Parts: sequence; structure tokens; C-alpha cells
Amino acid sequence: MNNPKNPQPKKRRNRPSAMAPSAEHLCWLAQGLARSGSRVEDRWWEQQIEAAVRQLLEEGNDNVIEQALEHLYRSDESAYGELLDAVESEAEVVTGEKETLLLIAAPVLAWSRFSVPAKTVPTAALEHLRTALAAHIFAPGVRFAIANHLFSPDQLPDGYIPTQRLLKAMQNAALANEDYPVDSDRLNETMVFLSDIRYLLIAAAIPNGEAIFRWHLPEGDREQAFAAWRKRAHPVFERLLIGCGIELEPPDAYFTASRKANRDSRVFAIFAAVAYLATEFDIASSRLRAVIAPCEGNGEFEYRIGFCLKPSGQVIHGVPWPLIGTDENEEETVERIVATLRDSGVTDTLVLRRTLPLEFCEDCGAPLFPNAHGELVHAEMPGENPSDEQPFGHGNPPPRYLH
Repeated sequence: MNNPKNPQPKKRRNRPSAMAPSAEHLCWLAQGLARSGSRVEDRWWEQQIEAAVRQLLEEGNDNVIEQALEHLYRSDESAYGELLDAVESEAEVVTGEKETLLLIAAPVLAWSRFSVPAKTVPTAALEHLRTALAAHIFAPGVRFAIANHLFSPDQLPDGYIPTQRLLKAMQNAALANEDYPVDSDRLNETMVFLSDIRYLLIAAAIPNGEAIFRWHLPEGDREQAFAAWRKRAHPVFERLLIGCGIELEPPDAYFTASRKANRDSRVFAIFAAVAYLATEFDIASSRLRAVIAPCEGNGEFEYRIGFCLKPSGQVIHGVPWPLIGTDENEEETVERIVATLRDSGVTDTLVLRRTLPLEFCEDCGAPLFPNAHGELVHAEMPGENPSDEQPFGHGNPPPRYLH
């Protein structure tokens, strides 16, 4: 249900027949916290739910957590939020006698005409990033380890328990204020998309009771800290991601940073698509018509945007827009997609009201995108055929963002 490496897309599923007793207990605790009437009662429920989640993580029981989240996602939005917050907080934190270890993510939105690299970060680049983090993000006294790999979403820990295991593996390096070496040969292969996210992961060791970030200090300011980080770190990431257009997201706690990056990446993907068509094929935004369609299948729901070439109507590109979390209204989402397209220069839009199946190409597995007739088709450039050697031709996923 909830994949910790990417925030929860909006889903519609049938109710399961039964839950494990431990999952039912988690749901009861989350519902109690959601209905609490005071801070005193809040603290009691929080202590109970944190202890229960911590035990499940120690036992390696991700399935029970997922089952409880799945049930609450469908049945109780408030309780779902409370349980999700508790699970994420426990998975991204290790509490010790003197220090608390927190997993931090510094996401980078990137697009390229070919591929966005996921790679080992050289020592010199790590030193520059360490200096920037120490100067603008972390409070004095915080020690930290930077993982020496720029992770793609496919390479992030796949679950709450693997997330905490990675944090524990980085603990000694964080306490020693050293970088953490990653065995990149053991990471998953990175899928190729036009635009994608890359993650710099940091384990921060914070003295118990002390400030974590610069903006926790009396003279600190969150927005100023982020602006200083972007200014200082941007040239480093430009050298790491050669040939890519990039945008730096604020470093923050792992799940918070990941969720924000996934939300922002949808807007970024549309701008990247329009820029790609203009730079690679000399197709101006004025020559495009965007067809927006709700798509649903196998419990998944998302909008798909087909970029059609005028006047032929051929779908030459596509971008998905998944709904993330329980707080996204479908009508408001359509308005935001249209506004984003307009800001990117695509003013000719068509919104299909009929829900289409969430279909993929049977030959290559690429998602299909809507045309003006309400049909889902393969995105292909004019004159393209299966033998064409385009960076994202037929036989590979067409340029798009995320799964």
C-alpha cells in the first residue's frame, strides 16, 4: 500500500476480509489518537502507538504495519494520518542514550534528454556538500554522515524496516562525522525517465535535547537557510548531473522531504516535457494541445496527460500526475494541472471527464496516454517507428515522470 520511497498515490481498493490482531490493535491506537481531546491524552496515545510500531519494526514485521495503514486509508482518514506519522517517525529515527539519529533526504529534481544518472558521489563533492550542510542546514553540534551515492527512487529502501536498517548502518559514520560508503553494485538498476528525482541521504546525530536545524536557533530562518543551501550546493549537483536541468529541494526528514519532492516533481515534469519537446524536436508550446484524463485500474488512480501535436492530434509525449495522499481533491487537481500547463506555455487543454483504464503497452510496458478522442495510445514522435534509435523511442518508456 504505502511505499516509503514514494508518498501514497490515491487508491481505491476493496476491503479485505480480515486483519491480523496486531494490525487491528494499531488501528485502535491510531483511532484513539485521532479522537483525543487534550494534549495529555495525546501523549498517552502517542506513547502507546510508538511502542507498538517500534516493536513491529524490531520484529521485522512490515506486513502488519502495511495492513493497518491500508485499512485506515480506506476507512478513517484522520487515524490514517496519525498512524502514518507514527510509523514514519519511528522508521527514520534511532534514539540513543546521548544522541538521536535522524535520516535526512536532500532531493534534487532533474531532467535530461537522455538519462539522469544515479552515481557514486566523489570525495571532493562530498566535502563541498558537507560544508554547505554544516553552514546552512544543521545546528552546531550536529554530527552527520553523507551516503556517497546519489540515489534514484528505485534504489531507496523499499519499506519501513529497510529504511531503519539503512539508518542504523550509517550510525557509526554519523557519530564519527564521516561519510558513509555505499556498495553501488548491490543497488537496484535505475529506470530511465525524462525527469526524475535524485536523493542525497544523510544520517544526522543530534545530541538529545539540542537543536537539529539552523532555523531552530533564535537567529535562524528556515527560508534563508534553504536559499543559502541552494546557492552553495547547486554548482556541486550541476557537476554531478552533467547535461541535466536541475532544481534543489530543501533537505528535511526523510519521509517529509520525499513526499514534498514527489509532489513538486509533477509540476517539474510538465515543464521538463515542454522544454524537451522544444529543445530536442523544435516543437514550440503553441503547437501543443494537452489532453488530461483520469485513469484507474488495479486499485490505482492517476491523471495522464497526453501532449498532442497540432493540427494532427498525434500523441507525441505523455506525463502522469498521480494523486498523493488523502488530502488531494480530484477537481482541484485538474485545475492545478491546467494551471501548470498554462504556466509552461501550453494553453490549449482538453479535460476528459470519462475515466479511462490505467493501461500500458503490451509490447514494451510503457504507459499509454490519452488523445482528443478519449483513446489511450502509445506516445510517438512524428515519423517515429519501432526501429528508430531515439533516446526514448518505442521499445523504451516514453519520457514521463514516476511510476
